[in-house]
Amino acid sequence: MDSKARFMQGNRVCVEAAIYAGLQFYAGYPITPSSEILEQVSQVFPALGGKYIQMEDEISSVCAIIGASLTGHKVMTATSGPGFSLMQEGIGFAVMAEIPCVIVDVQRSGPSTGLPTQGSQGDVMQARWGRHGDHSIVALTASSHQDLYKITVDAFNLAETYRTPVILLLDEVLAHMREKMFLPGREEVPVVQRLRTSVEKGVDYHPYLPREDGRLPMSDFGGEHRYNVTGLYHDMWGFPTNDPGVVDGLIHHLVDKIENSVDQISRYKEYFLEDADCVLISYGSAARSALHIVKNRRARGEFLGLLELQSLWPFPQDLIREKCSNAQYVVVVEMNMGQIVQEVKKALKEPERVFLANRVDGEFITPTNIKNVLRIIRGRGV
Repeated sequence: MDSKARFMQGNRVCVEAAIYAGLQFYAGYPITPSSEILEQVSQVFPALGGKYIQMEDEISSVCAIIGASLTGHKVMTATSGPGFSLMQEGIGFAVMAEIPCVIVDVQRSGPSTGLPTQGSQGDVMQARWGRHGDHSIVALTASSHQDLYKITVDAFNLAETYRTPVILLLDEVLAHMREKMFLPGREEVPVVQRLRTSVEKGVDYHPYLPREDGRLPMSDFGGEHRYNVTGLYHDMWGFPTNDPGVVDGLIHHLVDKIENSVDQISRYKEYFLEDADCVLISYGSAARSALHIVKNRRARGEFLGLLELQSLWPFPQDLIREKCSNAQYVVVVEMNMGQIVQEVKKALKEPERVFLANRVDGEFITPTNIKNVLRIIRGRGV
């Protein structure tokens, strides 16, 4: 369709973008505040030729999309905090077996049942370290519906490019609010297709042998090539191994293919950073309030700027250092007890000049909340 204005809920935007990106299989289980994603898929997907199934729980949901991805399909599931916890082992399997998939986590307040219908950004570190063992991961987010559309497409593109699970970290505020956005027309947003092997049937196929560019062509499981898939350390044929050299090479490959591509993976937006003596760093819906206070304070002659992170993992340390190099102090705005602020402190030479503006009571962080923190910082003479 041609690009047209729509007034849409965030969860529905995510579905529209996933379909645009080529989603072919969805398995999930309803959980607030992500349930509208499942509901929307169930309504529109069958008519488009997609496969949808409601599973008995979140564990089976992530396992189902892993299996469907192996057979050559673009896949997605969606959940929230408790369900995301249940998915971690499956996500770890997808990391080890290098299986492209997209997992949407619409964050709500926790731990445990917490505040099921209210927003939070408390799953940031779970997205990074929820699986056991050494590994890397890609996690994206957005603050507006227009950006959410593109970031969702990016999630599928990155999953296919790096043969990895990609986590889309939304939050209840963004997922449930409605705002105007434009659905792009065909081919307005680039879509990366599955890279399939050129090895002919009957010829030895190495499912875990990277090309010179680092990408691993795939063959649809159950198709022309027979190969092994396991969560164990494995050789280039996919068979388990304890060989120290192979194990060392595989774990470095799993980490390096993502960590060495931070510049290609990083997504961000910047506002008024060229002369900012105070830089706000934020992400997700919290960045909306951060941008509001930046524009408000600049109209009063104060030199504030905003760096909005749209990719949280791998963490863009070099980008943080570059954009904050001239700032007298940095304020991280997030709706948790301070998860990204610790990463920012590690990235900068003077961590004592990094401060936190947060809210953890289930309510949306407001420009006034941020303003009060700025007042305290300036009162200290920083």
